[in-house]
Amino acid sequence: MLSGRRFILPLFALLLSGCIDYGMPELEPFDRSGSDGVFILNEGNFMYGNASLSYYDIDRDECLNDIFYRANGARLGDVAQSMTIRGETGYVVVNNSGVIYAVDISTFAVKSVIRGLVSPRYIHFVDDGRAYVTDLYSGKIAVVDMSDGSISGHIDTGGHASTERMAQSGHLVFVCCWSYDDSVLAVDTESDSVVGEIRVGRQPNSIVSDRDGNIWCLCDGGTSADAVGSLWRIDPSTLQAEMAHVFGVGDAPSELCTDAGGDFLYFLNRAVWRVAVGDAFGHFPAEPLIPDIGTMYYGLGVDPQSGDIYVADAVDYVQEGTVYRYSASGVELARFRTGINPGAFCFKHVE
Repeated sequence: MLSGRRFILPLFALLLSGCIDYGMPELEPFDRSGSDGVFILNEGNFMYGNASLSYYDIDRDECLNDIFYRANGARLGDVAQSMTIRGETGYVVVNNSGVIYAVDISTFAVKSVIRGLVSPRYIHFVDDGRAYVTDLYSGKIAVVDMSDGSISGHIDTGGHASTERMAQSGHLVFVCCWSYDDSVLAVDTESDSVVGEIRVGRQPNSIVSDRDGNIWCLCDGGTSADAVGSLWRIDPSTLQAEMAHVFGVGDAPSELCTDAGGDFLYFLNRAVWRVAVGDAFGHFPAEPLIPDIGTMYYGLGVDPQSGDIYVADAVDYVQEGTVYRYSASGVELARFRTGINPGAFCFKHVE
């Protein structure tokens, strides 16, 4: 991968390359500028190129599916991983296609494309001019110059081959090293370098910051028969980790989220669980907030304004998925169909 090389394509090139087999479709002129909504990233199936983007209009209680194709005439690609909004632009990370699409969050039209990435997973904005992009296979964190979308540099991870989700506390960004790993890296945003490495449980998959600036990391334990997941709290001032909870054998906790105030932690473990940050040590809940109802829970998101909880059901990993919307107290408010394998949420709120 060549550092500093730019890969930003005009929209007409995307439309041409995405429509060779189908002809030019009639594009739909969306305008959801006045609505609060939720973007749903539908992974699709690996190597099938059938990832898609859905948009749930909260005010209208309406889900629009396949909006990327309908707005741009090009397929999203292979494995839609995550999305982050910055201003009026949403950055959609498509893992196996190795690209990040910058889209207008009201019209869903593509503004630009960031390329030059191996297997991107998540994007985190350090400031208006810089962003970090983690990668499943490269062993480096890419630094993106947001003025032109170029890869301006890389952060060496010291031999860690897989980087995943990120959370920031002060000037430090904490990065999960997920695949067959057991570490969290502390990256100094002032020097774009790793300044600490914290050992946690096996396979840290998700990470958040709480109301006090502490970092919480959830580990799934891996795939071995005796795998044990765990929840950890990291003190950003000392870079020390303390295990808060150990899960049972066979559990696979994932999708750690927090509410807007950083008071509660949410995660998936067959059901949807919630624990107050002050209760994570020694007062773990005995019952989930939202029980297992025989669904294949695959993604989780908490609305930072309303506190509503969105849970994605992959069904059988082949057919269209379902998303359930619950109130903060766990009462079902709505359910709707999406694309294949809905796995991530991104919340849009009108100022």
